[in-house]
Amino acid sequence: MGSFTEIEERAEKRKGGPDALKALMPKTPNHDALRALPDDRILSEMTRYVFYAGFVRNIIDAKWPGFEAAFSAFDLAFLNFAPDDYWHDLTSDARVVRNGAKIMSVQKNAQFIRQIADEHGSAGRFFADWPITDHIGLLAVLDKRADRLGGMSGQYLLRAIGRDSFVMSHDVLVCLRLSGLPISEGKPGKKDLRLIQDQFNAWHAETGLPLTYLSRICAFSVGMPGEEDDV
Repeated sequence: MGSFTEIEERAEKRKGGPDALKALMPKTPNHDALRALPDDRILSEMTRYVFYAGFVRNIIDAKWPGFEAAFSAFDLAFLNFAPDDYWHDLTSDARVVRNGAKIMSVQKNAQFIRQIADEHGSAGRFFADWPITDHIGLLAVLDKRADRLGGMSGQYLLRAIGRDSFVMSHDVLVCLRLSGLPISEGKPGKKDLRLIQDQFNAWHAETGLPLTYLSRICAFSVGMPGEEDDV
């Protein structure tokens, strides 16, 4: 594997120079802010990303005030003990997208948030304090213990709540393969995931850049201009 400098230089050339590339970077991930993020806000974002899957994001975002009202502002104390009739009524509530399986995922994810808050003090602490050197381990927790947050939904969720993270999007995987990482062409398996984590760990040690920046620069180094998929 070559130096990350080669990838960064390629991204700079495609984006109009170092300053232009730097301007495309998001805010630096702030794990202190994530630790302080209330559990209800994390459940809200979980729900948003569950509903994003398979729907146009703008539609979900436009309806979001209705989601907040329908789901009682994602109040964990209420949702964890809400009666069956409450959940049944939501399946015909015009304020939300009436997808029964996704609506019921809110109930399951409220239970998940309560469990990890009991174990770690808050969901924000859990997500912030998980080692960045084992990001794939955190994704595995979401896949196993949360509902409908495996794959890309879980990855983009963690980015949205401020967790420093890489995203295994198509463009990022292409970048890794072009750089010489021997990962499969299809969906990453367990061996691939370990290789990907180890490579991001090495790049982080080399550059000192957040995983979020490394991931986005990767995408910008290979993706179609304006259509890169690390967002």
